[in-house]
Amino acid sequence: MPDSVKLENLARLIVRCGVGLMPGQALVVSANLNDREFVRLVVAEAYRAGAKAVSVLYEDEENTRAKFLHGSDESMDFAPRWLVDGLVPAYLTDTASLRIGMTNPSLLADIDPAKVARASKAAAAVSKPLSDAIMSGYANWCVAPCASEAWAKHVFPDLAPAEAVERLWDVIFVTSRADQPDPIAAWTAHVQRVKSSMQWLNEQKFASLHFEGPGTDLVVGLADGHVWCGVESETKNGAVCSPNIPTEEVFTMPHADRVDGVVRSTKPLSLRGQVVDGIEVTFERGAVTSLRADKGEEVLRKLVETYEGARRLGEVALVPHSSPISQTGLLFYSTLFDENAACHIALGRAYSETMADFDALPREEQRARGANDSLIHVDWMIGSGEVSVTGLSATGERVPVMSAGEWVFDRVPAIL
Repeated sequence: MPDSVKLENLARLIVRCGVGLMPGQALVVSANLNDREFVRLVVAEAYRAGAKAVSVLYEDEENTRAKFLHGSDESMDFAPRWLVDGLVPAYLTDTASLRIGMTNPSLLADIDPAKVARASKAAAAVSKPLSDAIMSGYANWCVAPCASEAWAKHVFPDLAPAEAVERLWDVIFVTSRADQPDPIAAWTAHVQRVKSSMQWLNEQKFASLHFEGPGTDLVVGLADGHVWCGVESETKNGAVCSPNIPTEEVFTMPHADRVDGVVRSTKPLSLRGQVVDGIEVTFERGAVTSLRADKGEEVLRKLVETYEGARRLGEVALVPHSSPISQTGLLFYSTLFDENAACHIALGRAYSETMADFDALPREEQRARGANDSLIHVDWMIGSGEVSVTGLSATGERVPVMSAGEWVFDRVPAIL
């Protein structure tokens, strides 16, 4: 069984540092039904933190599979609006959002990718106002883990189910700092360290980043007026949250029209219950012009072909290879963990916080500066101990940012 003290520590971290819940706020929690024991700890902690109401929306993965196994064609193209219609006004006022738990990476492995693409598109279209409210900074929010048997068997396939779950909990505690004597203080210190990376990158005002490694030679132009963000966000309701626990990344907005070269993924991607691995993509003038994958290629191809804006990038993120998540040496088959173990890029929508004055700009100016828009945002990993990153100034000067996956900015940056 997982350590009860560490479970309590994690619940406290999620509520106090992740959600950044303010006294008097309401909180909506979405979670998998099988994770209800840990959810109860989080709910109790939220009330101790001053929540005026906590609502839990449970999902059952067997019900999700039932739709694809037995649902009609009509059901693949339909998503109900009533829940979104209720949540959007809440998130625009005083309600915070928390997602607990990971989807089974192979939940839909035996399902036709075309069906998954249709259902995902319908759900994304209906839920766009909801993602707008959260991604535009109106509400404090967090995505946090909970160890489950379905997830643990992918991470530790050679262990018995109970042992795999316990090992996964141990990794969650270490990477979130819930194993420390004072987890809140440890998390705060971690936030300050990551912010030092953000500060340096913002001072550089790079025009682009050059990624080089096995199978990768990619230049990612950065949006005009881009801002580096990470670990914490201050939302329009006055809260300060850490949207991901754990987190190690700093990220910004690429220019949707200024990405060129080839790139190969360094970790598998768990995408809507299916696994995609060995991704190889070519970009020209910002757009994907060719793609392949060793596994799950059709899933990724359907994503790119189905959604407007899915051929262009909305995020580029830097993560040192020495991050605690990377150093576990594990593949998590979870974007929350794997994206915090490696540098990554995201197809689809950009985050508004990564462009200065975004909300004050008309849509056409946002796009002219490089902001991409889409119904989706899908991160995939391109960093490792063999990948280096160089910053390019507007005048073509080259500044080392990462060498063999590690930061070099703590030394005096040399102009190459």
